[in-house]
Amino acid sequence: MKKPYLNICLILFLGFVLNIAYAQNITGKKALIVISSAGFQDSEFDKVKAVLDRAGAETKTASISPGQAEGMMGKKVSVDILLSDADAIKYDAVIFIGGPGSSQYWNNYLAQQLARDTVNNNRVLAAICLAPVTLANAGVLNGKRATVWFSEADKLTANGATYTARPVERDGLIITASGPTATDEFAAEILRALVR
Repeated sequence: MKKPYLNICLILFLGFVLNIAYAQNITGKKALIVISSAGFQDSEFDKVKAVLDRAGAETKTASISPGQAEGMMGKKVSVDILLSDADAIKYDAVIFIGGPGSSQYWNNYLAQQLARDTVNNNRVLAAICLAPVTLANAGVLNGKRATVWFSEADKLTANGATYTARPVERDGLIITASGPTATDEFAAEILRALVR
């Protein structure tokens, strides 16, 4: 099979996935997107927020510091809510964005408690790239299938998760993804979970 043909097939497939995602209507649903104060993955944030906004969700951005957070590629995002004020019960989904800065939440009590509260209140909990480590350290991936950026797989298994190495993994209402190339599929899976 020639490379141009493969590229066309890939583009058509991604378009199909996005069209399914955009066809979902989640008007009235609320999502909290958690980013690090510096070094979050810009494209993961942009794509997830765009998909949720387009589907009608109300999105808010949380971080540990007020003002603006800065992505690893320089994107600046206004912080709506401090992590210390985030209440899982107010949201239908809580989504942790990756990037090197997301490691600031790996051992952060507030982030871990938010993850636990999200699960305990039967809400959608999602994390991508390096961010699933926060979920693992919070104890919510114990006995669950999950994925993460490959370099951190041992941190998931050390906390009782079954690491699948898939681009996106969903186990109940917990959704994890391996990194930026899986963002479209990750966002689509969040939408499917919110439509329930």
